[in-house]
Amino acid sequence: MGSGGWSLGVRPGAPGSRTTRLELFYDLVFVYAFLNVTTLTVYYPSPVNLCRCLLVLGLLWWCWTGFAGLGNAVRADQGVLPLVGFVTVAATFLLALSMPGAFTDRPGGLNGPLVFASCYFLVRASQLAVFGWVARGDPARLRRWALLSGLPVVAAALLVAAALVPPRITHDGTATTLQLVFWAAALTLEYAAGTRLGGAYWVVVSAGHWAERHALMVLIALGESIIALGLGSKFVTGLPLTWPVVVAAVTGITIAASLWWAYFDVLALAVEQALHRARDPASRARLARDAYTYLHLPIVTGVIFFALGIKDLLVEAADPTSPAWGAPLGAFWILVLYGGVGLYLLSLVACWGRVLRVLRWPPVVAVAVLAVLAPLAARIGALHALLLLGLVCVALVVVETRGEGRRRHRIRQLALAEQTEAEAEASRWRAEHL
Repeated sequence: MGSGGWSLGVRPGAPGSRTTRLELFYDLVFVYAFLNVTTLTVYYPSPVNLCRCLLVLGLLWWCWTGFAGLGNAVRADQGVLPLVGFVTVAATFLLALSMPGAFTDRPGGLNGPLVFASCYFLVRASQLAVFGWVARGDPARLRRWALLSGLPVVAAALLVAAALVPPRITHDGTATTLQLVFWAAALTLEYAAGTRLGGAYWVVVSAGHWAERHALMVLIALGESIIALGLGSKFVTGLPLTWPVVVAAVTGITIAASLWWAYFDVLALAVEQALHRARDPASRARLARDAYTYLHLPIVTGVIFFALGIKDLLVEAADPTSPAWGAPLGAFWILVLYGGVGLYLLSLVACWGRVLRVLRWPPVVAVAVLAVLAPLAARIGALHALLLLGLVCVALVVVETRGEGRRRHRIRQLALAEQTEAEAEASRWRAEHL
């Protein structure tokens, strides 16, 4: 990089760099965004709103991926980048605030769809501006970046068209369908073109940083499920702590812990190790794109759907006017709850297959069991349905852990050896310099 770039105080990323505290600060706005998505969907439950939830999550994930890529290419807490980051985070927060009116403008205040599209453009444009600065010394990457930089303009224009065009054509269900088509086109454009022009985007300098950033987002999504279970205004203001509430709370935490175990016990370590072993930049970029950018989106989406399914469950269990074990959730919410866990597990299977070329049968069997149980779960009490889900998740964890054996031991021992070596090296450096 030329000396002119150093006047901005920007420093390139390094192979051993890890997640900075500033990047964790950036993630806080996505915690709020995920909360907003679940809150909006649970208040207006319908298949259309579920589709809207998926589309919003897809664009939010693409925005977050830009943050992850920036932190990998350059040190996000050096030079002018914190200032750029703060401006971008403010735009992301406004993006999250505008989500209630992202599809239909509400009376009073600013135009919701226009605010959402404008904020999305600002976030993506600021990220790509930094990528352009990084690529300025490489003519080939710069040409790809020039093509890539036009995507936010087109995507934002499609979002604006989704708000303005359908109501002018028709006012029945066709308008909603057209709107979803415009949003899907924006999302497809970003992902498909991002794949084609990925040489200017997926340059993984630090495999450890890339893996850690995505693992932290899975952790944030799991935290969202715990918040969704325990947060409720009626519960906070004094509904009684009854045995159904205790059972629901323990079962919900057990399911969340099982989902954590299914990802973090072996898979997260194995995928990171595979990324480290990919020495060729092109192979590493493809692995990072497929296993993390693409396959981690349905992983996070599955957890958020699970959070949607259990939201306010404790409130209903504590309400003395509700049946003792809750009213039946019905087909829609069982689809969200069981489908979310199923999507999460199948995404883990796909991750194993992409990275290690291994087909994991226990999660596939667990998803099949959930599909068989779903019609029954839709007709029984909500807490009974949650208990059935908990039993399947715990059984899966037990079977997978017992069946791993040698592979699990090897992967975990290798991760422990790496951690121990890194700690020893850090201790040696501190002893010499601090």
